[in-house]
Amino acid sequence: MTQPPRHAEILSAAERATSALELFSRASASLRRHMPFDAAVWTATDPETGLVTAPMLVENLGSGEGCAAYWESELLEENVLPFRDLARAAVPVAGLRAATGDLPARSARFRRLLGDQGVYDELRAVLRISDRPWGAVSLFRMWGGPAFGTHQIALLADLSGPLADRLRRFARPSRSDGEPGASAPGLLLFDEQGEATSINEEARRYLALLPDGPSIPTALGLRLPIWLMGTTLQARAVAQGHDRGSARIRIRTLDKQWLTCRASCLSGPGGRPGPTALVIEPAPPSDLAVIVAQAYGLTPREFEIAQLVARGLSTAEIATALFISPHTVRGHLKAVFGKAGTSSRGELVAQLFAEPLRQ
Repeated sequence: MTQPPRHAEILSAAERATSALELFSRASASLRRHMPFDAAVWTATDPETGLVTAPMLVENLGSGEGCAAYWESELLEENVLPFRDLARAAVPVAGLRAATGDLPARSARFRRLLGDQGVYDELRAVLRISDRPWGAVSLFRMWGGPAFGTHQIALLADLSGPLADRLRRFARPSRSDGEPGASAPGLLLFDEQGEATSINEEARRYLALLPDGPSIPTALGLRLPIWLMGTTLQARAVAQGHDRGSARIRIRTLDKQWLTCRASCLSGPGGRPGPTALVIEPAPPSDLAVIVAQAYGLTPREFEIAQLVARGLSTAEIATALFISPHTVRGHLKAVFGKAGTSSRGELVAQLFAEPLRQ
């Protein structure tokens, strides 16, 4: 089916991007021509947890401190239209005024932050494929402008899947991916107010590898990216009973390696709340395997077969190992070849894995 001209223009702009950050910039500029807005936040999200990760593009919204307060409200306060709910909604897009019956102050985010910043309405979207959120978008209109209407909501909803598909392509590992710059885990500790209090040298080295983006200053003499702060906030949200999700993200560094960042709240003497610990370390093979499967949209069975191909098993051997017929194996392989854009086993292994998997 032919796309409407405005959809085609926006997606064409995104298609020309050579990075996720450029995709956000191009999509935002093109979208603004069809749906005016005054400010925006575009961010990648971890497709497993839905938490924000790199990169993040903030347009016309001030400092990193304000951005940190925005995500703190998102994770720790009762809000209308949290991204975690939109990710599971039938339509992953909604406007704040439309959702609250023109009473945006029902949302803590508006009462504490947006109203004071002159925001009149916020349009939020999750960029998703099936149940996997690959990005999140917030568009803002300031006082004096109209609220976002049904046509704007429908336009962004139509773009959710196609933009997510383009975004996940940048998560695909490649032969140029770098080796980890450190092997030991990096560790940061945060007090009950969320202030960073301690850091080891490995964490400092990992932080130096992270891409630029909104950040906040700390007493440790360094700035921490918003997506790391979001992970620690999620750990606090889980500890306080606001959420049951995982406080964990994967981040691709400037030299193309993958890091896993996970946070948890510790307890002190007598069960009193203790610090929050954030661990940063090279993504283990199991994480990299999941990233590959998600980035190419492979089903669990398809990825299982791709792994066996990478280990050198024949069609008959794969069928025996998985207790399925060779015909079924060939059907799955055909689907994998199509999703990976390859036509042979050698190309498939080279495309999905930097080198053949070992037993």
